[in-house]
Amino acid sequence: YRWMDFGSSYLPSDMNAAYLYAQLEIADRINEKRLSDFDRYMEAFRDLEEKERVELPYIPEYCRINGHMFYLKCRDEEERSRLIKHLAGRDILAVFHYIPLHTAPAGEKFGRFHGEDRYTTKESERLLRLPMYYALTKEDQDRVIAAVREFYG
Repeated sequence: YRWMDFGSSYLPSDMNAAYLYAQLEIADRINEKRLSDFDRYMEAFRDLEEKERVELPYIPEYCRINGHMFYLKCRDEEERSRLIKHLAGRDILAVFHYIPLHTAPAGEKFGRFHGEDRYTTKESERLLRLPMYYALTKEDQDRVIAAVREFYG
């Protein structure tokens, strides 16, 4: 996703609406599966966080998550790029996300950044999303976990 210009379209196509409707019919099952997968990733990488190799998602006690994504925070952009390449070499698609709006084409054209960018860009460059989707099998997730653990040795 990259913000390019003014405006947005929030009207789904008929095909998107049909796809969404089918998902809404099994929303509870989808959410339970996502939360289970999220929890498996958290448990699998907890020791890497304790060793300060990665940072895991922080969930305040007063919040409830929906598990729509799982991310690791790498040390920096260079490490994240090497991890993406490592995973790709094992046929695992991991992507970065959250390009800061002030660096997007429309943000540069129409927006302005106030203050010092001490966190936004740095955190964006560290974040790596791991595979998280309804059809993700336990075996698929085991492969992802093993490959990440292999990378961090």
